[in-house]
Amino acid sequence: MSYDFDLLVIGAGSGGVRAARIASGYGAKVAIVEEYRIGGTCVIRGCVPKKFLVYGAHFAEDLEDAVRFGWHIDGKKFEWPTLRDNVLAEVTRLSGLYTQTLTNHGVKILEGRAVIEGPHDVRIGERTYSAGVILVATGAHPDVPRIPGREHSITSNEAFHLEKLPKRIAIVGGGYIANEFAGIFNELGSQVTLLNRSDQVLRGYDQQIRDRLVQISMAKGIQFTLNTAVERIDKRADGELAVALSGGVTLSCDAVMFATGRVPNTKGLGLESAGVALDDKGGIRVDAGNRTSCPSIYAVGDVTNRVQLTPVAIREGHAFADTVFGKKPVQLDYSCIPSAVFSHPPLAGVGMTEAQARNALGDIKVYTADFRPMKHVLAGRDERALYKIVVDAANDKIVGAHMIGPEAPEILQVMAVAVKAGLRKSQLDECVAIHPTMAEELVLMK
Repeated sequence: MSYDFDLLVIGAGSGGVRAARIASGYGAKVAIVEEYRIGGTCVIRGCVPKKFLVYGAHFAEDLEDAVRFGWHIDGKKFEWPTLRDNVLAEVTRLSGLYTQTLTNHGVKILEGRAVIEGPHDVRIGERTYSAGVILVATGAHPDVPRIPGREHSITSNEAFHLEKLPKRIAIVGGGYIANEFAGIFNELGSQVTLLNRSDQVLRGYDQQIRDRLVQISMAKGIQFTLNTAVERIDKRADGELAVALSGGVTLSCDAVMFATGRVPNTKGLGLESAGVALDDKGGIRVDAGNRTSCPSIYAVGDVTNRVQLTPVAIREGHAFADTVFGKKPVQLDYSCIPSAVFSHPPLAGVGMTEAQARNALGDIKVYTADFRPMKHVLAGRDERALYKIVVDAANDKIVGAHMIGPEAPEILQVMAVAVKAGLRKSQLDECVAIHPTMAEELVLMK
């Protein structure tokens, strides 16, 4: 049977763009559909603009610390519109580059909302296209609880477009997005209160590392209100928001941000017309080869609700194209995926936490380095970094690495290689340190 395209990708985010480009390189006739902007969550409203805000926020402390290094900057002030507009301009530039990449690889870009009408058919507006294979890579969106007054809140999507910085902001959630924006707003001068339903933040990360983040965050002025739920939001006549919390407490603020998880974008896609099965959270069920319950439809990225990380979506998209169009079967290994939180300071981890290792292995060795970075010492900043390596005592194999401190994600990337490769602690000990650096602590732990 003849189709309009060999592959039709729904969603031009990181996973979809990679899949389209690689499949086209194998000679497939490819089209990609996007209803908003090329680039997806990461480029348009996620990792990239968020990291730029993190960089901008860091200057608050850098300019303060510079005095101890002999620099005197008179009349320094921060202008939110300048940072906001420069970040949005860079997002537009990157979106253009993604578009150019697709065009250069012969991928046809279709604009509009896609609706699946069968195993091989996709309707976009008034026209229906056919494809031998359909790939769903529509990502996910922020989940906002169904409470009265939710229309007065924002999510990370809107944070990049704020007209002005709020003087007081309540951030609801305990995950990486909540803690990252708590750090950003706090450094830029907002009074931040983080509200979380449970008594823990950043579940999944090593306990010592997240405890250190809370300790440092509180010292920086971020307030944590745990075991608390938001019941309603009321907007007063003067524009102030009144946030009613469980227990009868009311919090007054100028903005409320929900960072309470992300929901796969499957609603209204027409997946039921092709018999595509979903999980209980609306994510598309796929097998190890990214194939859905409909043989001609595949899915990658956040829409599958597996691991919601951009590099994972990219790897899944690439593996899909290699397998289906390159005839080189590839399955992604989901073990030892490193991750980071771009908080202030940032933290990162890979492999087993100490608790996970004790449960799984029993006999382990834990090595730590708790120190004040050189820069902090001269700056007079009482803020300590913490590095941690978890080792299987039976074979000296490194099974986990976790850290918090300046540039922790940059340093952790190398440790991710060590954990993935199954290196031993003794091999780290044999390495000569680069002195003076923070990273040298990794090869000096005894």
